[in-house]
Amino acid sequence: MSYIITTLGNLVHQSAFFGLTWGNYLMVLVAFVFLYLAIKKGYEPLLLVPISFGMLLVNLYPDIMLAIEDSSNGVGGLLHYFYLLDEWSILPSLIFLGVGAMTDFGPLIANPASFLLGAAAQFGIFAAYLMAILMGFPDKAAAAISIIGGADGPTSIFLAGKLGQTKYMGPIAVAAYSYMSLVPIIQPPIMKLLTTKKEREVKMEQLRPVSKLEKILFPIVVTVVVVLILPTTAPLVGMLMLGNLFKESGVVKQLAETASNALMYIVVIILGTSVGATTSAEAFLNLDTLKIVALGLIAFAFGTAAGVLFGKIMCLVTHGKVNPLIGSAGVSAVPMAARVSQKVGSEADPSNFLLMHAMGPNVAGVIGTAVAAGTFMAMFGVM
Repeated sequence: MSYIITTLGNLVHQSAFFGLTWGNYLMVLVAFVFLYLAIKKGYEPLLLVPISFGMLLVNLYPDIMLAIEDSSNGVGGLLHYFYLLDEWSILPSLIFLGVGAMTDFGPLIANPASFLLGAAAQFGIFAAYLMAILMGFPDKAAAAISIIGGADGPTSIFLAGKLGQTKYMGPIAVAAYSYMSLVPIIQPPIMKLLTTKKEREVKMEQLRPVSKLEKILFPIVVTVVVVLILPTTAPLVGMLMLGNLFKESGVVKQLAETASNALMYIVVIILGTSVGATTSAEAFLNLDTLKIVALGLIAFAFGTAAGVLFGKIMCLVTHGKVNPLIGSAGVSAVPMAARVSQKVGSEADPSNFLLMHAMGPNVAGVIGTAVAAGTFMAMFGVM
């Protein structure tokens, strides 16, 4: 009988109920909220479902993220190995490969002025950098945090790893991906606040056709120019352009299909789950995390506002030929930010079609965020 009681007692004490803190239970509730937003509301479920489930797992069983050096048998937790691929910048680079393979750069080629809108939206990054410095973050940490303003999760993870800010990588990644998912909620109020109904109703001329040769040359030329100026951008810009070259060359359809489908989804599963698993109560529930989340929101709002305001300038300069709403797509949440521009524009005028015009700044924003990351790396002498 004593053996049975002892065995049952051991089983009970091995259960999670005896090891979890109030913080773990709070993070479990947060995971449930994220799952609700992803499944019920449809807010970027491809990102939020794995992130929220990783959050759930690590707070029910913290050892799933156990580091190899902390384990008694030399074997780390499952999601720790996933997370190492984030730290080594492998997964962010593969995400860029997939994005390039599934994205049409034609709107950007047809309207090169879109580069200016994409660049303007990066203002949020540098505004957040200064704010983070004022809040007391070290300069490298401030740089890593500020990239959230580009609404680009992979680049946020990439820069945090390169700058050695793994301490902040979890909150940075979760904030970046959360704001990417909430683009349809955050952006429209800012866009409507900064534009008049007349501006939102502006109809843009149809984009010119882009030749196959232009589409093939574009990723090659961009890679050469950008990497010559900022060599540290090669992992991100290089993979983005390689994926696009797969797509546009027409001679490696199998590679393009693999990069944009099977590989992309595998990487999203591993990256999303490992990012969610960085949100243990111990690591996540502190003042620095709250500051990072707040700075991310400020940066994202500033980036959206800067893109719209520059769009208004372009509207004025072109005598009403540019709809300012497409400037909000300069944040690099592809293609969601472009869809939001389309949605807000169609609310003002149902016959207005801005999606393809907004894709230009949207793609430029992806390149711009990678360039901003490369600029920070160059500033700190990181290769």
